[in-house]
Amino acid sequence: MNAIKRLFGFIWMTLGITTIYLMFKQAGIEIGEARAGLRALLDTQMFWYIIIPIFTPIMIGLCLFGWFAWKGEYDTVEQNPPT
Repeated sequence: MNAIKRLFGFIWMTLGITTIYLMFKQAGIEIGEARAGLRALLDTQMFWYIIIPIFTPIMIGLCLFGWFAWKGEYDTVEQNPPT
């Protein structure tokens, strides 16, 4: 079970980093199309200027969670925590 936790930790880190990269890439593509006149520029810019600051910290948190899982922080779980 600990091996599965570590594997999923690596998957979560990869997913978080990939999502951040794809989000910035898509923002660049859509804002570029808007500047070329294919879309409304202000609407597209406002959408991405709101989405990027909201989802980037969420993905960083996913990467941190994956890092801790990959390093084995969740291998042992106390059954009776101290009260």
